[in-house]
Amino acid sequence: MAGAPSADPENVRPQDADGGAAGPALRALVVDDEAPALEELSWLLRQDTRVREVRTASSGADALRALDAGDVDVVFSDISMPGLDGMELARVIARFSQRPQVVFVTAHDKHAVDAFAVEATDYVMKPVRADRLAEAVRRVVAAREPGPPLPRTEPDDETIPVELAGVTRFVARSQIRYAQAQGDYARLHTDTGSHLVRIPLSTLEERWATAGFVRIHRSTLVSLPHVREVRMEHGRCSVVLDDVELQVSRRHTRELRDRLLRAPRPAPGT
Repeated sequence: MAGAPSADPENVRPQDADGGAAGPALRALVVDDEAPALEELSWLLRQDTRVREVRTASSGADALRALDAGDVDVVFSDISMPGLDGMELARVIARFSQRPQVVFVTAHDKHAVDAFAVEATDYVMKPVRADRLAEAVRRVVAAREPGPPLPRTEPDDETIPVELAGVTRFVARSQIRYAQAQGDYARLHTDTGSHLVRIPLSTLEERWATAGFVRIHRSTLVSLPHVREVRMEHGRCSVVLDDVELQVSRRHTRELRDRLLRAPRPAPGT
């Protein structure tokens, strides 16, 4: 199949050719080594009024050349490709000073946790449904243009892929009340259950610090928006999250107190 990325006139919406279209006018790059999948995904994206331009590439190397040739807002990439695969492509993109968002489009769910590690915006399973792809575009728009909250999730919220009974599902960061270390893994606790993900707690602590997560113990990270009460008894501190009470280590008590006093806490995910 052809290896060069395409940017022919049919890839640009006529109403957007002068750059005056309303909305985000996303410029997308679709990467897949299989021609039918490449053509189908490109066609679906061209039907979306939020997408102004669609380019294509049949390999990771071609994708890098396309990215070097012009501005791209989002890359929709397959993962399993010969040579530079989609995950390796995302790691290269992560080093860009101005990097496009990445949405993985794949037939395999086994890479979902790795997608989180490279900060992918979404993870779409093949065969691609039009409504599911539209949701992926919505998430790209939300992440690109923070502003008034969009339906179903906050613009600055993050989606974490988790596996449950062999099925990959997605949990919003705002739903997570606390996380506990389990070796090189972390267990994420929500109101409805818990999920084990292959991410060290230290990584979550660094990544989610600005979202109100704070370490209260060497093995526990808690979401301050979910904290209902702080208790001090016999010199020991604990936090209450609805029906759960978590101990705060002496080492982290001062830090927790400072964080709680520093600013008012926002309400958990609305």
